[in-house]
Amino acid sequence: MSQEPNYKAELVGVFGHPVAENPTIVMQEAAFQAMNLNWRYLTIEVYPEYLADAFKGLRAMNFQGINLTIPHKVEVLKYLDEVAPDARLMGAVNTVRREGQRLIGENTDGKGFLRSLREDAKVDPQGKKVVVLGAGGAARAMTVELALAGAAHLTIVNRSPQRGQELAALLNEKTPTTAEFVPWDKTYAVPPDTDVLANATSIGLFPNVNDTPDVDYSTITARMTVCDVIPNPPNTPFLKEAVARGAKTLDGLGMLVYQGAIGFKMWTGLDAPVAVMREALAKAFAG
Repeated sequence: MSQEPNYKAELVGVFGHPVAENPTIVMQEAAFQAMNLNWRYLTIEVYPEYLADAFKGLRAMNFQGINLTIPHKVEVLKYLDEVAPDARLMGAVNTVRREGQRLIGENTDGKGFLRSLREDAKVDPQGKKVVVLGAGGAARAMTVELALAGAAHLTIVNRSPQRGQELAALLNEKTPTTAEFVPWDKTYAVPPDTDVLANATSIGLFPNVNDTPDVDYSTITARMTVCDVIPNPPNTPFLKEAVARGAKTLDGLGMLVYQGAIGFKMWTGLDAPVAVMREALAKAFAG
């Protein structure tokens, strides 16, 4: 018996403002095509005052899920039926998935970093000493996931003492790790027993591609794995400095791809074609 035609596309996408430069569509659409799925990823400009309406529309039009980017990652919490425990700890959601009529908030940023660390750098965070530069959204997601994965000690280095202290306190109170805050009021010397050093700031992001975090690069050694969250361009001056000192490095492209791959699996139930997604993004960034 011939199958009935089905012209209905499943919808996912991203809500943000501004959102025109968000590259997620590139890797998700490439993944849908590679897997022969009739899914569409929509990049949607949603002003903050219309987020509630956007979620009514999302429910009404049976979207299978949505990504959230600036400025919606925290505000979205009030429009969800459930929030995953790690996302609740971070206080931010970047991915929503649907279960029946219920919308569930997740955060794949830290999970993407963790998977990149394990699979690309071959580093298990269990028992490791980690230094994270920054205390914003990326740092929160990364440090919570690192703590839950068994990192022994986390050092938060940040310009604003309030944000840095808040994040260290959260990690100490709510996770099994030990965390400390170090004010970034001068050039930071990386402790010699550091296993993983991660830049979770936007320093080095396009168009300011020559900027580097204020670190004493002579304190980076070959025993360290040095990571950057900047995906564009992925080979940042920060990572080049680390390579020059014999350190292993991990760029932000992997983190971006893996968090997208985790979202893809949450939505479709299928394993994402990671190589296809990485190639599509790398091509887009290369212009």
